[in-house]
Amino acid sequence: MPTSLFNSIASWILKKRIHQMELFMKYPHEVQNELLRELLKKAQETETGIHYNFKEITNYNDFRKNIPLSTYESIASQIERCRNGVQNIFWPTPIKWFAKSSGTTNAKSKFIPVSDEALEDCHYKAGKDMLSLYFNNNPDSKLLSGKCLRLGGSHELYNENNSYFGDLSAIIIQNMPFWAELSSTPSHKTSLMSEWEIKMEAIVTETINEKVTSLAGVPSWMLILLQRVLKKTNGLTISDVWPEAEVYFHGGVSFKPYKELYQNLFPKTDFKFYEIYNASEGFFAIQDRNDSEDLLLMLDYGIFYEFIAFQTNMIIEETDAIPLSEVKLNTNYELVITTNTGLWRYRIGDTIRFTSLNPYRIQVTGRTKHHINAFGEELIIDNAERAISTVSKLTSSVVSNYTAAPIFMKNNSKGAHEWIIEFEIEPEDIHFFSKLLDENLQKQNSDYQAKRNSSLEKLHLHKAKSGLFYKWLSIKKKLGGQHKIPRLSNSREILDELLKMNGY
Repeated sequence: MPTSLFNSIASWILKKRIHQMELFMKYPHEVQNELLRELLKKAQETETGIHYNFKEITNYNDFRKNIPLSTYESIASQIERCRNGVQNIFWPTPIKWFAKSSGTTNAKSKFIPVSDEALEDCHYKAGKDMLSLYFNNNPDSKLLSGKCLRLGGSHELYNENNSYFGDLSAIIIQNMPFWAELSSTPSHKTSLMSEWEIKMEAIVTETINEKVTSLAGVPSWMLILLQRVLKKTNGLTISDVWPEAEVYFHGGVSFKPYKELYQNLFPKTDFKFYEIYNASEGFFAIQDRNDSEDLLLMLDYGIFYEFIAFQTNMIIEETDAIPLSEVKLNTNYELVITTNTGLWRYRIGDTIRFTSLNPYRIQVTGRTKHHINAFGEELIIDNAERAISTVSKLTSSVVSNYTAAPIFMKNNSKGAHEWIIEFEIEPEDIHFFSKLLDENLQKQNSDYQAKRNSSLEKLHLHKAKSGLFYKWLSIKKKLGGQHKIPRLSNSREILDELLKMNGY
């Protein structure tokens, strides 16, 4: 089939999906309520469905009343039974795939079940929707004339007790339809390599002569790959290497600290950046407009959403969760999901806020466990990212990595926040950067501002050696995939390890 004909057919198919999206944007509550009924009906004969009497649940209030909120720890024993071959526990169709996720800091691995329905109706559907939205906004795109450079996790798929587990990205690649393989680079074999450093070199070698028109991956890891591409090719920018590249689809970590770096790598004024929001548990939202910081919440992926107004150290009751129809703008919510892989009222650990209610658009604000609230300041990741973005612009610097934790009060001394930051481009005056950061954190968070006027002294800032965070991740065997260092923590464990490695 001629390339031009293939592109025309593919574009036509992708654009048809826009009409279906318009339907759930117009009738969001009806779509979500119908989805909940379908999930309950399908799973009513499972162990979970019988235990919680799914047959008798007729509305959302029954659902919220009958089924408790869950966390991974509360259902770990059920998942372990499923991994050992027992089926029909929480979902009726056989589950053989499990996305291995250690989270950000926990050494203990989580194994998130991935059903065939989730792969087809959520993850792969989202991949096509990502392209549909992009083409809808950029009708003259030549994206399909080349390949997408994908950068997934670094783990192989392992077989254990007739079930398979690995990074979600590896599971997706392993089950990817043929058409997606034809339009992607590197190959399956290279993408699924387990040794990160060897894999990175193999990807560079395999892709530098390809016609790359798009890229997809986590910004922190993609940046390392692109820097190696420049070193290999002696290019000044990535646009020199792949001149027809037109868009980078990114997710997994906030893009704010990396945006200027990527704009330098892709200096073309019409180059696009599109954000996605996905996790091992599902694919949730996609940027649906050019140059937007908001993501469209996808309502027909087999995921029913609930939300809990989030405050640190809050004791959660079952009835604290609310449906989509009751959310408000600019409130920080913990995300709760019920999915077509058998997660029922599952607290995923992410926080979001709504920036639009018609249609429903969101921004990811952080993690429920990643904040600093040692003194009542309730500093969240979104506060930190916005402050750093502002200060970086004011000081013509670029931050590549950071983490922060409290300095606890001793005797009559005040407490403080202690930061270690690795710069891609250093500010001329690190003390001025520190002063501005402290001031902008106060502007972003009134609780932090109040505590700075009472129990907290100004923040302490350390400049990290080049490559420090990468070295720490390597030592922890957390290179690649969704692995990342928590930005904020109430514990000093990680900060103290980094400070020691940095020579303090």
